[in-house]
Amino acid sequence: MTTGVRRRMGVEERKQQLIGVALELFSRRSPDEVSIDEIAAAAGISRPLVYHYFPGKQSLYEAALRRAADDLAARFLEPPQGPLGARLLRVMGRFFDFVDDHGPGFAALMRGGPAVGSSTTNAMIDEVRQAAYEQILAHLDVAKPSPRLELVVRSWVSLAESTALLWLDGRRVPRAELEVQLVHDFAALTAVSAAYDDEMAGLVVRMLADEPADGPFGDLVGRLIALVPQVGQASE
Repeated sequence: MTTGVRRRMGVEERKQQLIGVALELFSRRSPDEVSIDEIAAAAGISRPLVYHYFPGKQSLYEAALRRAADDLAARFLEPPQGPLGARLLRVMGRFFDFVDDHGPGFAALMRGGPAVGSSTTNAMIDEVRQAAYEQILAHLDVAKPSPRLELVVRSWVSLAESTALLWLDGRRVPRAELEVQLVHDFAALTAVSAAYDDEMAGLVVRMLADEPADGPFGDLVGRLIALVPQVGQASE
């Protein structure tokens, strides 16, 4: 009969384990509610050993946030093939997968958690927003955006973030509907800007050229056309 021997972890391996454990706990509850003792117990080590690898909960929170931020930014990566509407819908699906999996942690991060005001935390949040912005420009095949396009894309990234936060508060709207609605919101923001700017108008024409009638953008057009008779009746 053999006796199992617990393998001793190296320094970096142990740090990565603690980050993973902390991220899991922060994903289920607000980081303010998670103690170092809980993290130590979940990792199967003592409280002093946690402090051996991280000076305190904030440094561990920031390390977990770094991993989460990299994960979230990667959700916006998408091969540049196929209709834009379908690509954005897949991006929104992955984005809401992350929000679903890390609900309390995502809310605490965006609304302010134990590291609120930390320059490190703020920088990571800004990195995620910037990565999302740059990926959307890549989907549009635009290297140097005009001021109006920058305004549209950054506004939409902010809208996706605030929509996700509101959705987490009770999940009163079906997630799938919100994913489609956010893709529609992108098209609507772009179209409104196109009404004021020839360059944006050209972008919208190019954006819609390869869109199928049964895609997200085609669906939006169909919904808007269906409203026209109702508007006419209401004005009579």
